[in-house]
Amino acid sequence: MTLSAHRRPLGLLALCQGLFLTNNVVFIAINGLVGLQLAPRGWMATLPVMGYVVGGALSTGLVARAQQRWGRQASFQIGLAVAAGSALLCALAVWAQAFWLLCAATVIAGYYSANGQLYRFAAAEIVPAAQRDTAVSLVMAGGLLGAVAGPNLANHTRDLLGVPFAGAYLALVGVALVSMACMAALRFPPVAARAAGADGSAGRSVAQLLREPAFAVAMLAAALGYGVMNLLMAATPLAMQVCGHGFGDAAFVLEWHVIGMFAPGFFTGSLIRRFGVLRVMGAGVALNAGCVVVALRGVDVQHFTAALFLLGVGWNFLFTGSTALALRAYRPEEKDRAQAAINFGVFATMALTSFASGALVTTQGWTLLNYGSLVPIALTGAGLAWLALRQRRRQAAA
Repeated sequence: MTLSAHRRPLGLLALCQGLFLTNNVVFIAINGLVGLQLAPRGWMATLPVMGYVVGGALSTGLVARAQQRWGRQASFQIGLAVAAGSALLCALAVWAQAFWLLCAATVIAGYYSANGQLYRFAAAEIVPAAQRDTAVSLVMAGGLLGAVAGPNLANHTRDLLGVPFAGAYLALVGVALVSMACMAALRFPPVAARAAGADGSAGRSVAQLLREPAFAVAMLAAALGYGVMNLLMAATPLAMQVCGHGFGDAAFVLEWHVIGMFAPGFFTGSLIRRFGVLRVMGAGVALNAGCVVVALRGVDVQHFTAALFLLGVGWNFLFTGSTALALRAYRPEEKDRAQAAINFGVFATMALTSFASGALVTTQGWTLLNYGSLVPIALTGAGLAWLALRQRRRQAAA
């Protein structure tokens, strides 16, 4: 059976992915700026950005249990309802000039983020095993909608109601409602009975999964790849403002960044099949390093645009690759536990980098922030090299 037989569900899921990224891009484009306006101290500016990912980290276990009990669709719809409600709270916080209410609202919104991060895994379950990499890649390509809609939505609605950015948050309520309609038309495979192991448990524990080299490296690459991307992306609107660039310029840069994140989705799956998952992930590490090189060469709009575009493509190769690598490392009965562990690692790293990005860019500057990002880039490269060497030795010994 070809992918064409699954075109409709994959298309709807890709649309939901695009609407999810629309929400995320608007949050990233405006949360730091709103935080800078409302925060008691400048270094607190990205706490609302951090709140979103902290909420995601805190929600991974809840979402995993909801998915296990009620299935994909019901859990995804609950997440979208939370998205609509939390966007309303954000608008109220801006209207009332209440910084801590804004932070609380973004923490609540993290529940939606924890659900949205599972769309790619849901895509893998719709198609036969041989087509999983392509399905994951194509659904992630739906994020292109967010690349175009997110920055433009933020830019055209920020002054709509007279209170800066209140209109942007209200627009996200509409985005969530459209996504709920799309999700209602989807049908996922039913929740399968969980197979028990010899000891009566349903597969390996997280600690046991982390002793599986491929799973450990997949989790490391997903977390650090997302961390580097978030560290630089969350700081970009603030850095551009400090450098004298307007919000329209920052929205343009973010648009090309998100295009870089999701346009490769149309061919990343094919690259993985042709060259192997570790080589594609290694290319992602090289592109992240290239982003830093470009960012350090200047602070004109073209430097920000080129650097963030390279960062986006590098993230796509790393994140799609880590998903494909993880899918090979755990068994079906372990999926909820394994996916929750990966997403917790991603959100925990993003929480740290969201706070660090604001603190570093407002106190140390854009240059030091870029130099600091070389550390997780190097760690990711080392992890991939170790796994490749281990696999090569195993093949030589066979």
